[in-house]
Amino acid sequence: MERTRWYKDAVFYQIWPRSFKDGNGDGIGDLWGVLEKLDYIASLGVTGIWFSPLYPSPNADYGYDIADYRSINSEYGDLEVFKQVLDGAHERGLKVIMDLVVNHTSVEHPWFKESRASKDSPYHDYYIWRKGTVKDGIPAPPNNWDSLFEGRAWEYEPALDEWYLHIFAKGQPDLNMDNPAVRAEVEGIMHFWLDMGVDGFREDVITFISKVEGLPNDYLMVPGARGMRFYDNGPRLHECLSQFRRVLDGYDCMAVGEAPMITPHKALPFIEEGPDQTLDMMFNFEHMGADCLFTDFVPMPFSLRRYKDALSRWQRELDGRAWNALYIENHDHPRIASRYGSERYREKSAMALAVSYLFLKGTPFVYQGQEIGMVNTHFSSIDEVPDVSARNQYRNRIASGDSPEKAMALINRAARDHARTPVQWSAEPHAGFCPADVDPWFAENPNYPEINVARDEGDPDSVLNFYRKAIALRRELPVVRDGSYREFKRASDVHYFYVREDEDEKLLVMCSFADKQTLFRMPLGFELEKGELLLANYADAPGARPDGFYAFRPYECRVYRF
Repeated sequence: MERTRWYKDAVFYQIWPRSFKDGNGDGIGDLWGVLEKLDYIASLGVTGIWFSPLYPSPNADYGYDIADYRSINSEYGDLEVFKQVLDGAHERGLKVIMDLVVNHTSVEHPWFKESRASKDSPYHDYYIWRKGTVKDGIPAPPNNWDSLFEGRAWEYEPALDEWYLHIFAKGQPDLNMDNPAVRAEVEGIMHFWLDMGVDGFREDVITFISKVEGLPNDYLMVPGARGMRFYDNGPRLHECLSQFRRVLDGYDCMAVGEAPMITPHKALPFIEEGPDQTLDMMFNFEHMGADCLFTDFVPMPFSLRRYKDALSRWQRELDGRAWNALYIENHDHPRIASRYGSERYREKSAMALAVSYLFLKGTPFVYQGQEIGMVNTHFSSIDEVPDVSARNQYRNRIASGDSPEKAMALINRAARDHARTPVQWSAEPHAGFCPADVDPWFAENPNYPEINVARDEGDPDSVLNFYRKAIALRRELPVVRDGSYREFKRASDVHYFYVREDEDEKLLVMCSFADKQTLFRMPLGFELEKGELLLANYADAPGARPDGFYAFRPYECRVYRF
């Protein structure tokens, strides 16, 4: 089948289902809630939905530990209601992509249960089992690798006298992708969902699926990440992805890979358009101030120059060769308005952040709640934090000598759970996420009476309505899809200016990331008075001062057409 690359005109909305909307009244987000909100999603102007995992799971990592790839978590519904959501989305012109998590399964998956039952089981080789060593009479792991979420990367099975590898949590054993039977299982999973009518996949930590032969010790001693260089971008990765690509090529679909530690140079062998292409896009972490999943916990203040440099590098190096995946929020990071913006100037900074990435070349993804400027919550103790990675970080900090107060300060700054509080639909109890007389699975942010969808719907100048305008404008202008990219004022640590240009027009994007008034001169070749102001987050747009400088107010953004 000819693949049309429709994703180049798409804007996706990411749903983390457990916290999106409770539709059956049990305090847990579900597919009935999604069905109820399909019109709202379509009203944003997006053209697709990306579902974080919907599959059955014991929730060691809230859905990213899958117990059955061909079913729906009963807390979220079943295949029948999923098909209703899929049909309803398609009726509204919305594509649907699923999370494909094949680096690991849950320990509750039937494959793993069979794998750990006997060394003679054909499923034993579905996972990475190794004999360990003995140290002072105690079994010791096969190598010194760390997991990213929960201690060492190996878990001992006494009945087998073997260890299984888990790069993430103990409940997430890594699949052995060197086994052809495992790759065939993945092909079958892809066919199952594509035949049902889904439009593609987001492939979770897909660059981790191939491990170096022999699984050697790692003597670089990267704290908390020993071993990563031996499984990131491994020796058979391209071979595996090429095999999966042959499945994708039978459908008019798309595949975007999540790739920690990726750079444009490392990404191009997978996403460069041509006969060897294996993925349509890759999510990278560079513009998020991190090069991997866990480095949100490394205390680093926001740097606009680092943010701009990363975005610009991907724009330049992929131009004419490959397609970008654009995002500033997802389920793995704290809320962007708190992290890169300003809670004091919440609305203005949320709008400036939206403009900073929505007009780049690539396919944008908007995360649930991002469109109303949701911000981080506050945790009083680690007992309030369900995420396995945050709990692991807390334990590590306490073990290294931090006080509970200092460790909690880090969690409150960096935990993924900030993005996982229930979506704030209204000022009603529990933010309208679930019935008033039912406790939600996770406490809503107490600021929901002031920050919610219903309030924003009634305000033409709200963050929500700004997102609608920005997305509509992006989709209306061919220059955003196809134009060239050029950044101005690269050395500025408060301004991000760039131009998108084709034969017919120029689009000048201007964003301030300062919490006070700042001054600037226009780039050569641009006179604001001759441009058409298409979008702004202040009601007026003052011209030049007598000295030739222009003034930007806190977190001001504008988009001009020339």
